[in-house]
Amino acid sequence: MDTPEITAGKEITVQAFKYGGAEHRSWKARVAQQQGSLLILDAEFETEVTHESLGTVRRGTRTVEYYWFDRWYNVFKFLNDAGEPHLYYCNINMPPTFADGRLSYFDLDIDVLVQPDLSYQVVDLQEFQVNAIRFNYSSEVKSRAHAAVEEVISTIEKRQFPFDGVG
Repeated sequence: MDTPEITAGKEITVQAFKYGGAEHRSWKARVAQQQGSLLILDAEFETEVTHESLGTVRRGTRTVEYYWFDRWYNVFKFLNDAGEPHLYYCNINMPPTFADGRLSYFDLDIDVLVQPDLSYQVVDLQEFQVNAIRFNYSSEVKSRAHAAVEEVISTIEKRQFPFDGVG
């Protein structure tokens, strides 16, 4: 798979789709840096969002977002007003694509919430199971999604990037 080269400082649009093709959310972000298949974005919530697992995320909340073009997950580091991490939110998704200034990915419903002390909780497994039937996820998609959950958990438990307090 080819990894696109994306210029640091460039503003792009991020689009999250559900597997059936419906756009779930979109927002603007600025490219902070790219390191091989890893793309790091800086973003800010443009509108207030009510989320089942997160509660209300207020407008202006800042995030550092980590996307890998060769991994089945991404990581959002939510920052508090002092710029320190107060939550990591990991989406299990198909690897993103980039074209025409848009980073797009298909969200596969499962999420991993990670506290600053690196305790974590896997959520939305039921939603994944329902949508796997509804959208007829292939056995490969189901297998890769579950493997991605295990990879995220392993990365958290080993205190590896981006859960190493460095990025």
